[in-house]
Formats: sequence, C-alpha cells, structure tokens
Amino acid sequence: MSTQKKQWAAIIIMIALFGMIAFVTNLCSPMALILKNQFGIPDSLAQIGNIGNFAAYLLMGIPSGMLISKIGYKKTALLALVVGIIGILIQWISGLALVESNTANFIIYLIGALVAGCTMCMLNCVVNPMLNLLGGGGNKGNQYIQIGGVFNSTCAVAIYIIMGALIGEITKETQIAAATPALFIAIAIFAIAFIIIAFTKIEEPEQEKTESQVALIKGACKYRHFVLGAIAIFLYMGIEVGVPTTMINYLSAPTDGILPNGNTGLSGAGIAAGVATLIAAVYWIMMLIGRFVGASIAGKVSSRALVTTVSILCIILVALGMANMGTNAPKVTVLGINWATLTVIHPEVPMGVFFFSVVGLCTSVMWGAIFNLAVEGLGKYTAIAAGIFMTMVFGCAVLMPFEAWFAETVGSYVAAYAVIIVCAIYILFYALIGSRVNKDKLPKE
Repeated sequence: MSTQKKQWAAIIIMIALFGMIAFVTNLCSPMALILKNQFGIPDSLAQIGNIGNFAAYLLMGIPSGMLISKIGYKKTALLALVVGIIGILIQWISGLALVESNTANFIIYLIGALVAGCTMCMLNCVVNPMLNLLGGGGNKGNQYIQIGGVFNSTCAVAIYIIMGALIGEITKETQIAAATPALFIAIAIFAIAFIIIAFTKIEEPEQEKTESQVALIKGACKYRHFVLGAIAIFLYMGIEVGVPTTMINYLSAPTDGILPNGNTGLSGAGIAAGVATLIAAVYWIMMLIGRFVGASIAGKVSSRALVTTVSILCIILVALGMANMGTNAPKVTVLGINWATLTVIHPEVPMGVFFFSVVGLCTSVMWGAIFNLAVEGLGKYTAIAAGIFMTMVFGCAVLMPFEAWFAETVGSYVAAYAVIIVCAIYILFYALIGSRVNKDKLPKE
C-alpha cells in the first residue's frame, strides 16, 4: 500500500510539472506582439522568445538525460525549478529598461528566454519518461502522458487568457513591463512546486551505471524508430506552436499593414492584440478537449492509430483553413470574454481561423503518442533517449522564425501554413512506416 501511495504521489507531481511547462512556454507567442512593437522588429525576429526558449533544448536535451542518469529525476526537477526562477527574473529585468539601448534589452530578454527554456527542457526530460514508466509503458504509459497533457493544455489556455487581459490593445507605449503579473505568477508557481517536490518521496527507476553516457547515446541512436521519432518531434513543434502563433500575428496585424510604431508589416484582420490572443486561446481549448478524449481512450487505442488519424485530419484542416482566409473569405463570429474589461466579445473572423483552431484537437495527442512510439522497448536507453528526444524540440526555434520569414517573403500569413502541412505529412509517414519497431534489435534486459 505504501508503495502504491508513493507511485500516485509521483504521478500527481509529474502531471503538475506538465502544466508548469505549458504556462511558461506559452508566454512566448503573446509576448511576440509586445516585442514586435517595443523593438520595431518584423514577425520573424519577434519570435525571439520562442527562439531562445526552444534553442535551449538543443543545448540542454542530451545534458538533461545525462543529469537524470547521474542524480535522478527528482533532483533534476528541483534544479530545473531554480533555473526557471532565474530565467523568468532575467526576462522581467529586460522590461525594466535599466539600460537605454533597445539592443541590450533585446539581448537580455533573449538570455532570459534561453535560461527559462533550459528549465522547460529539463522538466520535459523528467515528466515524459517518468509518466511513461509509471504507467508501465505501452498504451497505459501513453494514457498517463495524455492525462499530463490535459493539465498542460489547461495551463496553456490560462496563460493566453492572462496575457490577453494584460496586453489589451497594442500602442506605441506597450512594453515588456505589461506582462509583469504573468511573469511573477510563473515565479510563484516554480517556488511552490519546488517546496512540494522537495518534501515528496518519489520512487525512481534504477539508473544505468555500467555504461558511459556516450555509449548510451550511441546505443539509443542505433534504433531507427527512435531516430525517426526524434525528427517527427522536431517537425511537430512547427505545427503545435506555429498554428496559434501565426493566427495571433494575422488577427492582430493592421488591415493596411501599418504598425503602431510606424513600421510596415503584413496586412491582417486588424483586431486588437488582446482580443486576438483570446481568440487564439480557442486553439488551446481544442487541445484541452482533445487531451481529455485522448486520456480516456489512450489505454485502448494504439499510439500508431492515434498519430495516423490526427495527422491526416491535421493536413485536411490546415488546407481548409488556407482556402478560407483573406478579405473575401466567409466570416464566422467568435464568442468569448475580454478578461481585461470583463465584457462579452463577438468579433467576425475569416472561417479559416475556425479550421486552424480545430487543429488543436489533432496536436493534442501527437506529442505523447510520438514519444511513446519513439521510446518503445528502449529499456536502459530510455533516460538518455528522452534527452535526445527533448533536444529535437529546438525545432520550434528553427521553424517558428522560418514560418514567419516564409510568410514575409511570400507576402501573406497564409503561406506559413504551407510549411505546417509539410510537417504533418512527415508525421503521417512516421506513424505509418517510420515507427515500426524491429523487435529483434531491441536491447536485451
């Protein structure tokens, strides 16, 4: 009975950490609207928060796996929380404008995003394999990851609502300091989580000590289904973050393309930035719904079947969204609440926004199911494989500015979604072919 209680305590802690990851990570896209205005930069450079946050995965992915192998999951999580508090404080300091140079403040914000991203990477390396292991792997392990995903999406919706209320309407005076309450909420969450985890006893799997870390990395990379799964996660990040971020950029862009600071950008729907952020939150609500459904069926439906189905649906929805954007596209009314003024809002947006929002149902189960497929049967290589897997999350740091650059080059936000379709096609390939496991080559325990 005691062991069972310890296992449930560990499961609850891991699910809570899943939510924290989303809260901090999803600060980046709404913050891009502020950075774009404050520093007078294009959409591609305004993704500096996402670039810093996710580039950290390239730096910390493999080291995080090594750290877990050396000091265990709990101590790695505690260290990550301390690093996270430091990263958020650095971002906050960049908004104080202690130096007059915009370039210096821009660099300070990037450093803060990079440090915070290291925390997200370390926590991801903890929660994904732990939930998979606590569930016993297979469909049950995937189900636990999907439950964690539910809380992850809940926190993502929460930060979009908070940021929408804080941003309101972008003006020449809008600065990073406007997001101060959200940043301090994140710091408080980290501090509380540190205290809880420090006093919670967590049973951990015994770490492999007989092989060097380099040998473990080489061992994990020998398995084709894992390597192709890591590539799938690289591209998945361009879908999960790219869909709502491009949506925010389009909705908040002036119809004539003239920004409040006088710069010229791409034309959009001309909706107030705060309202645009609230509309984009619908995407995360769709992810929340999808993860509720995924958590309830993941124990019965194979990960391969889930990824196959949602990747096909994703391709169809994005294509429909692209076909229904622009000034001449059919319009739909979006109902919601402006939390800044506590009033009901009902803006009209192109029907394509509806299709893009529904993509959240597809991305909701992709992460957990791809991870489950990629580490299937890796045994002693699981911890280090999680580190390699997390390294590939830096795909967001590559794909987000690339999608924005591609849209700027073509001259339309819709163009960014063509990149997203390509990413979804590869994930479909992985589900159908790339994830097949050669059981004869799996490590012998």
